[in-house]
Amino acid sequence: MSTTVAPSVLKRLLVGRAFTSHELEHTLLPKTLALPVFASDALSSVAYATGEIFIQLTIVSLVFKHLVMPISIAIAALMAIVVISYRQTVRAYPSGGGAYIVSKANLGAFPGLVAAAALLVDYMMTVIVSIVAGVFAIGSAIPAANDHRVVLSIGFVWLVTIANLRGTRESGTVFAVPTYGFVVSILILIVIGLVRCLGECPTTEAVEPIHNAATTASAIGLFAILRAFSSGATALTGVEAISNGVPAFRRPQARNAAETLAIMGVIAITMFVGISWLSVHVYGTVASDVRSIPGQIAWAVFDGGFGFYVVQFFTAAILILAANTAYQDFPRLSSILARDRYMPSQFMNRGDRLVFSNGIVVLAIGSSILIYAFNADLTRLIQLYVIGVFTSFTLSQSGMIRHWLRERHKGASAARGWRRSIVINCVGAVATAVVLIVVTVTKFTAGGWLSMLFMAILIVMFVSIHRHYESVGRQLRRGAVRPGEAGVNHIVLVIRELDAAAAEALGAVRSIRPTELHIVYPTTDGIPPDLEQRWPQFSMGAAPLEPLPLGKDSLLDALRRYVRGIERAPADFVNVVIPETVPGSLLLYLLRRAAVVRLKAGLLRERNIVVTDVPVVVRDGEPVGVDALPLIPQRTVALVFVSAVHDATVRAVNYAQTLEASETRAIYFDLDPEASHRMQEEWGESGMQIPLHIVEAPFRDLTRPMLDEVRRFTSRPGTIVLVVVPELIVSKWRHLLLHNQNALFVKRLFLFEPNVILSSVPYVLGDRDRREVPAG
Repeated sequence: MSTTVAPSVLKRLLVGRAFTSHELEHTLLPKTLALPVFASDALSSVAYATGEIFIQLTIVSLVFKHLVMPISIAIAALMAIVVISYRQTVRAYPSGGGAYIVSKANLGAFPGLVAAAALLVDYMMTVIVSIVAGVFAIGSAIPAANDHRVVLSIGFVWLVTIANLRGTRESGTVFAVPTYGFVVSILILIVIGLVRCLGECPTTEAVEPIHNAATTASAIGLFAILRAFSSGATALTGVEAISNGVPAFRRPQARNAAETLAIMGVIAITMFVGISWLSVHVYGTVASDVRSIPGQIAWAVFDGGFGFYVVQFFTAAILILAANTAYQDFPRLSSILARDRYMPSQFMNRGDRLVFSNGIVVLAIGSSILIYAFNADLTRLIQLYVIGVFTSFTLSQSGMIRHWLRERHKGASAARGWRRSIVINCVGAVATAVVLIVVTVTKFTAGGWLSMLFMAILIVMFVSIHRHYESVGRQLRRGAVRPGEAGVNHIVLVIRELDAAAAEALGAVRSIRPTELHIVYPTTDGIPPDLEQRWPQFSMGAAPLEPLPLGKDSLLDALRRYVRGIERAPADFVNVVIPETVPGSLLLYLLRRAAVVRLKAGLLRERNIVVTDVPVVVRDGEPVGVDALPLIPQRTVALVFVSAVHDATVRAVNYAQTLEASETRAIYFDLDPEASHRMQEEWGESGMQIPLHIVEAPFRDLTRPMLDEVRRFTSRPGTIVLVVVPELIVSKWRHLLLHNQNALFVKRLFLFEPNVILSSVPYVLGDRDRREVPAG
């Protein structure tokens, strides 16, 4: 009991109570919480964007500050263009998805995948860069922290991860104070700094400049200016986040998202230009690995007093929590890609708190690996950052141009203001495309190539996953198996010893009344005489015990050879029944019964076969919940757990009908109300000959609904439930990662449940589409 309760208690402490699917509406965000959730990345960028301009210019010349403001103004103008352009996107595509949805809908699948890959890389880099920059801000106030930046950075990644696993609304509430605190502290810093500069601007404390700073006042060329511009363009990161997260806003979602985007743009531009101006006019500011540019300005403006530490505190907090933007959009985009069959289907699953928890965890793991690999070096990491940002910007704006061109041809039904919108998006597309070229050229050798490599790998992965799902879909829906066209049941019962599990298996087999029953005893030298003498009484005359010669073969090979020799029609089933005693815990079972686990898994790859497991839990040498007698149960109930209507489901239903149980029904667990309605319609149209029952699973956890459904029948004395599960068998091990493995979950769940027998009806998938499923 402790093995199951302890993890559950820990999960509740970390994540909180589970929400039902009906509570999704209550998790939607008002604008006051949406701003810190989706805009914290864009707002926090001002904490390091000016510093990146300083670094690139400092490497070239001692005299560079006259260029900082022109570059900053150009970046601010670009930010304004992008913000205005994305307001058009939010209104046109209120379902979210951002650059991926816009590009896919208007430019085609491949541009959409390029945008998706760019966004995923961008989101992961958002987590990494913002948290590493936050740790750097901590080091600006507490220099000793710089010696532990890797450990601190990874620790903060997982703190933000846990906060996001608790839910979107909860993370917004947690992050609201640091976000608004940062905005207020920076605006106060700018106002006081400007007031003090009306007389003479203050001087900051001298700090050590970066180690590769120039030592001469040489001229600065165009390439160096463009490189500084591309580094400072990190100020635009996170601008697209709101367009990806529109469904998380309160209704009216598109209008609230557009207003939040405008507010974010005004605040971010004001803070960025203000910090850049002060960085030029405050005496003594330098590009430094010891203290950030905002930190140096705060030291000068507040004379190193309390205000300096307030600014550093909120700067560190906003930078660390700016990762929250990516934690909202990476899982959401992953779920959209999974819906379109470009990522594993597990990314569509919502966790206890109605967030896409698998995407959150994957983002945390990937970010931690890269932070460790790059030793939490902000300057090296930031080179991987901006290419993905402007790739998605350019594709999104280009897609919006195509969108408005289509609107033009609709005539009177065209969206209002499409002419103004197409001009805005044209300007945005041209501006971001030019910047993309500049960023790619200037950052390619500095590490940008690695970002492009990651994007290329993701695109190849998307295409490969999509091809697999398309192939599986074709194989499952070609109509090779028809409802009701079931043959007969040939049963092969494997007896290794006369124990409680063997007795239960015999009773179940006799209730099924198979057309043909083979009871085999695996042996290398014949059936032992004492077993042969005991068998007739033990089996109550069910069938003779046949030796199954092993020779040099394994039991799996011997059983394969045996079942292949059974004559049957293409629609017949060969049911291999494996009784087994199970120790009281899953770990002990896996250790002690590993051979049986391998046997059942190996048999599933045989075509037109069914593997039935008859487990009996044994504690202190005594069977639990069974009478250990080979008696026919008073009542048998066959439950087919289904998730879709396709050939694998039809085959499992056909098999269930051969069992001739007292009651046979299909069970669908309702995780999504819309999906359950479609399921009911498809079930009725398919001509299935058993009823479908919809069982609600409001918390998206199948454990309790499945157990409750089965126990409704097993609670009645003398009743055995025959659980039938269609199971897809993939040809390559890596394809296992693309499927939910619900069959394995069901097997584990009922392994320790008394009076439950589980049959796996495998449907073997090939590398290529097959026109028919060969029998035998």
